[in-house]
Amino acid sequence: MQTFTLRKPAVRSSRGLVAAQNRIAAEAGAAILTRGGNAIDAAIVTALVLSVVEPWLSGVGGGGFLIRADGATGAIDTLDFNVRSAAGLDPADYPLADAQAGNWFNWPSVIGDRNVSGYASVCVPGAIAGFAAALERYGSLSWSDALEPAIEQARRGLQIDWYAALCIAIESASLAEDRTASDIFLDDGRPPRASENQSPRSRPMPAKARMLERLAKAGARDFYEGEVARDLAADLEAGGSALRLSDLARYEATWAPPLAGRYRDYDIAAAPGLTGGPSFFDAAERLSKSALSADSAPAQAALCYATAIRDAYALRLTTLGHAARPDAGCTSHVSVVDKDGVMVSLTNTLLSRFGARVAPPSGGFLLNNGMMWFDPRPGQPNSIAPDAKPLANMCPLILSRDGRPTIAIGAAGGRTIFPTMLQLVSCLADFGLSLEEAFHRPRIDASTPRIRIDARAEPDVAATVGQVFPIEIVEDTLYPVNFSVPSAVMRDVDGGYVGMAHPTSPWAAVAAAGEGDRL
Repeated sequence: MQTFTLRKPAVRSSRGLVAAQNRIAAEAGAAILTRGGNAIDAAIVTALVLSVVEPWLSGVGGGGFLIRADGATGAIDTLDFNVRSAAGLDPADYPLADAQAGNWFNWPSVIGDRNVSGYASVCVPGAIAGFAAALERYGSLSWSDALEPAIEQARRGLQIDWYAALCIAIESASLAEDRTASDIFLDDGRPPRASENQSPRSRPMPAKARMLERLAKAGARDFYEGEVARDLAADLEAGGSALRLSDLARYEATWAPPLAGRYRDYDIAAAPGLTGGPSFFDAAERLSKSALSADSAPAQAALCYATAIRDAYALRLTTLGHAARPDAGCTSHVSVVDKDGVMVSLTNTLLSRFGARVAPPSGGFLLNNGMMWFDPRPGQPNSIAPDAKPLANMCPLILSRDGRPTIAIGAAGGRTIFPTMLQLVSCLADFGLSLEEAFHRPRIDASTPRIRIDARAEPDVAATVGQVFPIEIVEDTLYPVNFSVPSAVMRDVDGGYVGMAHPTSPWAAVAAAGEGDRL
């Protein structure tokens, strides 16, 4: 067990904040706010830079969801840019390894793991379409200017510190099977060593920089209909993917009204459709009917959380479908607020760590393994199907009070995301905790057959939950990620803003806008 305690203070600013899983990306977004950009500008720049500085989590080869709330009117809009399967996909190409195995918690595997890794697991990436659509509707930055920080970072390269070396080493065997991915991340087929001095060495990404430069000049649709699209489609077909140029050309990100609900004093907006939003609201409604109150002991609260989450998951996994196996290290979340109170909650993912573990030679970026999010069993609500979007775990939220956005929050962590959102919202709404206190409070996870209990929790938490559910006590460690990785920004009581990033990670950070020149 750990013998140390980690604390991370909240960050405050009246000019805007960016909370993300990597300090370099958060600072890139905050620099946009400093220069007069708005929350959408900062969110998109941050997400693009994340695709370079933490390419194993998210990026242009993935998809996601975004929610924007207007600081003046309170109006909320959502954007779906999740991945989509190929129109020519044949479900028979994903035969089950054991047709009798699997249940609503654990799906059976596919022969050769074709739905988990390799080109057969890739779906149409939606990130570029989503980022461009967000800027076109609500941004003040040009598309080319939004790409420039990521291009510069790709030229500079991925910093190989000890954590990057660890992340690469974990998947090095899979990465070594793809020539381009191996060239990007490995040293002669072996994991790179971290720098032994204070300045981490870098691995430049010239192919990715060239691809982004092309998009900056030709426009975002070039990724789907132009030169980049043609090269990408050729690489996909050569690798054995069912995706074709026509699949790329048909892709569009879609705007929609939010999925709306309420918990205690908060009006809550989630991304609608095939997201974690419906299950979050299901669990929140169950929790609102429980005996939970501000006077509840931590053990009683934990049991209420476990019951609400477990019941919501039973409905989710039997009627909607879900990912085949837990994978908590595969997503990035960005929360932003600007000086005008506009809030953005954006989640972007490659699904698994390093996605499909392949990179197209023409682009030098990792591709998603979106097929993993389909149920491999035929005849299920979320079975593998052509030209379809899978059910996603992502659950970006915006909470409002009195018609004004108050909190933008979300997390990375696969199946653990909406359970974390439920507990953090409850900490704020039921217990009146500050954002900093809520982020440091030990959580549970009820997304697996055994309820995971944070080892830092009060001793009677495990005893109380264990009377009803099977449990295991785990550490809230950097790796493995047993709980999710949240970030949030919030309107502060003094009229400014406060932000929090995941306390366990030394790389997660909140960056504040400062004084500077306008765009």
